[in-house]
Amino acid sequence: VSQADCYVTLWLPTATCEKSRTKTVRNDNNPVWNETFYFRIQSQVKNVLELTVYDEDFATPDDHLLCTLFDTAKLPIDQTVILCFKPNPEAKEELEVEFKLEVVSGPYEAIATNGVLVCRELCCLEVEVAEKMQQKSKKELSLTVKGSFEGTQDIVLGPGGVVSPSGPAKFHYIKYAEPTLDVMLPKKRRYHPWTCKYSTETGSPVVMLNSLPMERKTTIAEEKRFDLNVRTQRCNCSCHQDLDMRFGFDLCSEEVAFLGKRKRYVADALKNVFHLPQDLEDHEVPIVAIITTGGGLKSMTGLYGSLMGLKKLNLLDCVTYISGLSGSTWTMANLYRDAYWSQKDLDSHISEAQKQATKCKMGCFSMDRMKYYNKQLCQRREEGYRTSFIDLWGLMIEYLLNDGKDPHRLSDQQEALCDGQNPLPIYVSVSVRDSYSTNDFKEWVEFTPYEVGLVKYGAFVRTENFGSEFFMGRLLKKLPESRICYLQGMWSSIFSVNLLQIWGLSHSSEDFWKRWTEDRIEEVDEDPILPTRPHELRTRMYTPPGPLSSALRGALTDRLSVAQHHNFLKGYQLHNNYLENEHFCRWKDTVLDSRPNQLMQSPDHLGMIDAGFFINTSSAPLLRPQREVDVIIYLSYTTGSHTSTLDKAHKYYSEQKIPFPKITLTDEDKKNLKECYIFQDSDTPGCPIVIFLPLVNDTFREYKAPGVKRCCSEMEEGQLDLSSHCSPYCMFSVRYTDENYRRLLNLSEYNILNNAQAIMQALRTAMQRRQ
Repeated sequence: VSQADCYVTLWLPTATCEKSRTKTVRNDNNPVWNETFYFRIQSQVKNVLELTVYDEDFATPDDHLLCTLFDTAKLPIDQTVILCFKPNPEAKEELEVEFKLEVVSGPYEAIATNGVLVCRELCCLEVEVAEKMQQKSKKELSLTVKGSFEGTQDIVLGPGGVVSPSGPAKFHYIKYAEPTLDVMLPKKRRYHPWTCKYSTETGSPVVMLNSLPMERKTTIAEEKRFDLNVRTQRCNCSCHQDLDMRFGFDLCSEEVAFLGKRKRYVADALKNVFHLPQDLEDHEVPIVAIITTGGGLKSMTGLYGSLMGLKKLNLLDCVTYISGLSGSTWTMANLYRDAYWSQKDLDSHISEAQKQATKCKMGCFSMDRMKYYNKQLCQRREEGYRTSFIDLWGLMIEYLLNDGKDPHRLSDQQEALCDGQNPLPIYVSVSVRDSYSTNDFKEWVEFTPYEVGLVKYGAFVRTENFGSEFFMGRLLKKLPESRICYLQGMWSSIFSVNLLQIWGLSHSSEDFWKRWTEDRIEEVDEDPILPTRPHELRTRMYTPPGPLSSALRGALTDRLSVAQHHNFLKGYQLHNNYLENEHFCRWKDTVLDSRPNQLMQSPDHLGMIDAGFFINTSSAPLLRPQREVDVIIYLSYTTGSHTSTLDKAHKYYSEQKIPFPKITLTDEDKKNLKECYIFQDSDTPGCPIVIFLPLVNDTFREYKAPGVKRCCSEMEEGQLDLSSHCSPYCMFSVRYTDENYRRLLNLSEYNILNNAQAIMQALRTAMQRRQ
């Protein structure tokens, strides 16, 4: 057996974008390196050093022997510590490392933080070519600043003094990440008289950017025909106002202003409905929210009927929020084109929806339509977006729901909120990662007409800026706002499922496959054991999956298509005590949450899918404590089990310690669901009352209106097949007959009207709690 050829890599991404490595010690099973590496770290950032030992192999990929994840927050200051790391207590292999943490004198780094994310000090480098002589031919320079927003840029020097692009090349980089400028100068031909031959030489100067003076022009290369000049300057980030995105967990100022206006509508509506003797004070007005589930055309039609029922009961003006995912977003997007839709009769909206739901959809695949899709996708790519099949699906949805091109954008819906005249719409999606199942990695994303944000991180961008390119909180490349059809393609994508989810839906053995595909990470104790320090992470050993597991993982977690949008978290780092932040912990539910390097190794694009692939509910954004929701009207239009979705939601919120009432349903209830259930927990502060209204056909079979029985000739109208495999209301149905549409609409409206007393009692209870 040959001896090992070992080397060690060191990765500390919060300090440098480069991986460091030792030399290779050959033919030695007990290698000694005796090499020293220096890293400058920011103490307010979570700095986890990854030490990986490899056995070098020339014929095959290097063998991974050991990987340690060590939190530098464990180290005492100004003391030398020697630690030994073992994969497990019985292992013979160990890695011995000497550490010393020292305080470095120097200027204070200006950072901004919300307790979870940290925005480091950013600088901008300008590189400019000053021509001294005209070029005889085209010359090209390549400039690279690793870890910067721009990465690599090329400058072309043309004959006649033409420089492309015009103006200086700019690089935005983190000041304390050991940045360097790598320059690849034009090739030169040199004549060697001794050999009578020409050779081609390339100059490649490397400039340490932190060695350059601030705000002063410096020449870093002098060539015969041009000079290369650089200039660096700071980008302010000493406070949140310096950033181009909102950095916090409170509601945005626009939503706060909306709530103040909406409370007057809600207070007046409650006074009229309950015949109150006097006006409600602002603090006495309950926050009522409608949440919906997905279900394609079924949820779109069902939501129209439910809203019609609430309108007839004069309860629609009592609602402050309405959230949706999948097909229910189709209803919401259509309604909010009308700035005063909830103040009007809904008949015209419902008639238009019926027209679209019942029209022939074959034109979706016509040659003219295909040309239109191609033109729109080409335009989207030219604007700077990365396109996927989800964008094509969004264009198909545009055809399914409209007569022509829909120019509307999500930010246009602000007009429907300017006076507080309608409930605030919230559209829900989840962000996912490649090579991870949705259960292992998902992060809630909320979309409102005001802003788009990842709730867990307290990071929000203006809705009109969603899709643009950000770096360390700065908007560096503005893209046109997407038309809403592209967002609808993402909110209601049926193409983002992976095999692991399908297997989990059809079998009970998803955990079997997860054991073969998930990362193996074990907590270990370093030797000697260091005293416990605040905010530290336990030391971990990471074992990557082997070739077979990697192949299985890739196959099982691969999704057909995912919506891709520029990652507005790019560049951010995690705060040293992010795991103790109450806002982060509320939504901490992924396998990467305790692995900061991987969690914040942010890809250039966020992958987003229909939230229904996790839990078919749009409730998550409404359970943010800042929204103080008192009553949830839970409208379930799911094609599968209504109670299963509700149980999953309750289980998830219980695990996250988010107040949500216990779901108490008997076996008989689960077999034969009634039209309305009230769930509440008055002993838990902040726990909303849930009015659960599943779309079931119960008393509607015999009653055409509350208290009005059907005659024999009308019994057929009450027969709806909502759940069989042959149901006209299955999730993949994209066309209804007029009769099927009308029956579904009437059923969803009837179920609201027939349970008016239960709904009003829940509202009355919420008002009493507010007293």
